[in-house]
Amino acid sequence: MSHPDSDPSQTNFGTGSEQNLKSGPFSVLYNAVKGNCQVLINVRNNHKILGRVKAYDRHMNLLLEDVKEMWTEYSKGGRNKSAGAAVNKDRYVSKMFLRGDSVILVVSNPAALANGAPASN
Repeated sequence: MSHPDSDPSQTNFGTGSEQNLKSGPFSVLYNAVKGNCQVLINVRNNHKILGRVKAYDRHMNLLLEDVKEMWTEYSKGGRNKSAGAAVNKDRYVSKMFLRGDSVILVVSNPAALANGAPASN
């Protein structure tokens, strides 16, 4: 981890190998930090997280801002024990630290991709 007085908006948390955190799979996160664009993150508890990446490290720990967390809850069947209705839920979190071992998938700029625009590089 970096020194406590350092700027938290840096691209990584002081891992020493900055170039490795700008290319390959990390290029999605690097471009998201550089372009201040949103990413959609699929996490292990089947929640989806939409937010802006402010910092990341080699373990895929993410510092996020303006986060919308989305998930689906299923109600119990009631008397007949059949499958209940699916209810989509969400919540807003202003700042979030997401531990890297829960990250499954990161997609850059999902709104622009849905509108047919190319992802920012």
